[in-house]
Amino acid sequence: MKYGFIGCGNMGGAIARALSKTTNDIMVTDRSGKARQLAEELGCEYTDPITIASSCERIFLAVKPQMMRQALSPLRKYLREYKPLLITMAAGLEISTIQDLAGAELPVIRIMPNTPVQVGKGMTLYCCNDLVDEETLEDFLDDMAFTGYMDEIPEHLVDSAGVVSGCGPAYMYMF
Repeated sequence: MKYGFIGCGNMGGAIARALSKTTNDIMVTDRSGKARQLAEELGCEYTDPITIASSCERIFLAVKPQMMRQALSPLRKYLREYKPLLITMAAGLEISTIQDLAGAELPVIRIMPNTPVQVGKGMTLYCCNDLVDEETLEDFLDDMAFTGYMDEIPEHLVDSAGVVSGCGPAYMYMF
């Protein structure tokens, strides 16, 4: 399964590093070009968003929520044609909003990881729409094993539960 990352900040980079333990079929891109270093580190390909949208079966949308429209607008044609699984970690953007911005009804998994995923001890909350079949979800969860724990919750709780799981480790660091 080919994974693509559109955006590779701290969290996107951490998840890409974890995924690289199960697959080397990863492509990355970002606006600044900093993901070139990540691509070299992981031995994967640095490319452009259109190549990712037209050749990856699973695409991580690792951009800030306010940048999602700008990131997805030029890809709409390719997303409609190739129908990849989209994985979003944008806080506050519901699955229906991601589909609207993508311009198509696509399978979407919404995740809310916390910083310990960087060392394989994280907690990632997730939910998905009905277009994500059981086999795809199981494969995704297996691939994410090196990030830590995965916990499915209803979408209406993702943002509030993400605050708790995200702030909890930071609070514990104080001790």
